[in-house]
Amino acid sequence: MALMITDQCINCDVCEPECPNGAISLGEEIYVIDPTRCTECVGHFNEPQCRQVCPVDCIPNDPAHAETAAELQVKYQRLTGR
Repeated sequence: MALMITDQCINCDVCEPECPNGAISLGEEIYVIDPTRCTECVGHFNEPQCRQVCPVDCIPNDPAHAETAAELQVKYQRLTGR
């Protein structure tokens, strides 16, 4: 399942550089996660790195983009060419 950033985001800028897939960018008001690029760090790390560094815990699963671990692995392979 892709992740999302809620409106509790304080724009602290720590999540964007941690994303190995380049899925996080600054939106109009807060940071946003591109669900087509988010793999929850599957293939890169054991846990989503954005969640690890977020000081306000505002990165839940995105219910609009439910994916299995296998689907996230396929997305990782597509994004990285592996």
